[in-house]
Amino acid sequence: MVNLVALQMTSAPSVEENLDTVANEMASAKIEKNSLVVLPECFAYFGGKDKGQLAVAETKGEGVIQRRLSALAAQYQCYLVSGTFPVKTNSPEKFSAACILFGPNGDVLADYRKIHMFDVSVNDNTGSYRESATTEAGSKVVTVETPIGNIGLAVCYDVRFPGLFTAMGDIDILVLPAAFTQRTGEAHWHALLQARAIEKQCFVVAANQSGVHANGRETYGHSLVLSPWGETLAERKTDVGLVSAKVDIAERETIKQNMPVAEHNRFRSHFV
Repeated sequence: MVNLVALQMTSAPSVEENLDTVANEMASAKIEKNSLVVLPECFAYFGGKDKGQLAVAETKGEGVIQRRLSALAAQYQCYLVSGTFPVKTNSPEKFSAACILFGPNGDVLADYRKIHMFDVSVNDNTGSYRESATTEAGSKVVTVETPIGNIGLAVCYDVRFPGLFTAMGDIDILVLPAAFTQRTGEAHWHALLQARAIEKQCFVVAANQSGVHANGRETYGHSLVLSPWGETLAERKTDVGLVSAKVDIAERETIKQNMPVAEHNRFRSHFV
């Protein structure tokens, strides 16, 4: 059995405050060895000006965010997905949204950079979102084989692009850190996540931001764990905290044998 855990946060524009929230929530839950813990998108800094992320961006392999998360993973001997945090790029005007998987000894097992930029208009307090103005898009599909299963990494707006998930091949667990807006979350959050779970026949752990943030942005919450059949195994509505479900990864095999979707698929992604 594997304990799949999502941490729902109302992140502030303070790296120290947000890191303390993560540490305190993990301590209160007494995270079990070999659990998979997923943080939300922008967990380390959210609710300030977009360029504020540039000010706290770290060099890969260095910085307080990466040190604290590595130490927490090692302390609880768990797998810890960093949500996203800003990592420096070659451009002084842009950072990349890094989603890093730390292993039970604190080592980096995978490094995914958000591919799809949220450049949209939404009928909410913010109105216009232009993520590409400050964020450099990634280009690599990332999966990693671990003792608890094959894990695929994606972030927030990525969930709307099924080609990305086809390109992952067979995965046991999909992790999706997010900062889904209140308006888009109400309309599409559950439907999109269920679709990904059903089509991939995998477990999904989706950790979302929740509530009204310092800059007035509203996020939807409803962090959850889904089964490969699309069932909701656990969900946290809007309050901050952990939501978890213990699962048997081997349950996927029965579903895949009874309905061999991957074998029947006549289309293949050319995304590399």
